[in-house]
Amino acid sequence: MSTQSAGTDRPRTRSVMVDDDGAHVACWEAGPPDAEPVLLLHGYPADHHCWRHQIPPLSRRYRVIAPDLLGWGESDRPLHLSFDYDTEVARLGRLLDALGLDSVNLVGHDYGGFLSLGFAETHPGRVRRLAVLNSRAHATFTRPWYAVFSLISLAGRAPALRPAAMHLPYAAIHRRTLAPLVRAGHLDTGILEGYVDWMDTPEGRRWLLHYFGDYRTPPRPELRRRLQEISCPTAVIWGRADRYLRPAIATELAGAIPDAELTMLDGTGHWVMDERPAEVTAALSRLLSRATPNG
Repeated sequence: MSTQSAGTDRPRTRSVMVDDDGAHVACWEAGPPDAEPVLLLHGYPADHHCWRHQIPPLSRRYRVIAPDLLGWGESDRPLHLSFDYDTEVARLGRLLDALGLDSVNLVGHDYGGFLSLGFAETHPGRVRRLAVLNSRAHATFTRPWYAVFSLISLAGRAPALRPAAMHLPYAAIHRRTLAPLVRAGHLDTGILEGYVDWMDTPEGRRWLLHYFGDYRTPPRPELRRRLQEISCPTAVIWGRADRYLRPAIATELAGAIPDAELTMLDGTGHWVMDERPAEVTAALSRLLSRATPNG
């Protein structure tokens, strides 16, 4: 990570074990080590760099931790472990354990927000405050992208489809999808290469299909039913022009979670942290200033 935070050295790098067989997650930390912790979870297909604009200002006051989720970025890509939703949520708890954190301020974008919501509902005592940014959350994708992700998921779990799926140009597809961010100056090509270049390798494609074989696209009604049980201060931050996820997901979240604050950003797409960094940081700072139920 190239960013630095005021009053701190370069973000500190560490690797923590999140499964008994030795699977490791790479983490970057910034800010005072004894400060209140903020865990930033990236989405698909990004890594910790997606928080590069938020880490410096937040780390002036908080211990900010930005991991690469297992399988992404510089973390391990084990083929023998499961990546179904419940396992991933439980793995998030093991990440907190490995970091020595009983509880944390939890911030998640996209897939990270999907996991964060489930973790907040199943482990409420471990989440001090919650932020969900442009995530499928309890719902799912717009129709075209629902079809795309469902097909990749099918290819991942159908042996007859895997040989053909192994030859698809995943990195090129993702580069094209993210190209508008690059053209607009919101995303550096070097960061983009870090997001997707590993998909050009046979090992990378094999893990990606393994991951999608465990991934399920339909809505999660069990998450919807428990939204009203979330008692921690919550922020919902959304780019209204997201072509993957309907703005209605944001309004449903904010309407169902007690006292949630909704920040809707007009003229902004899925990658809110890149497109509107100052507004996202301000919304997160407001959340972190709110009192928790336990003070």
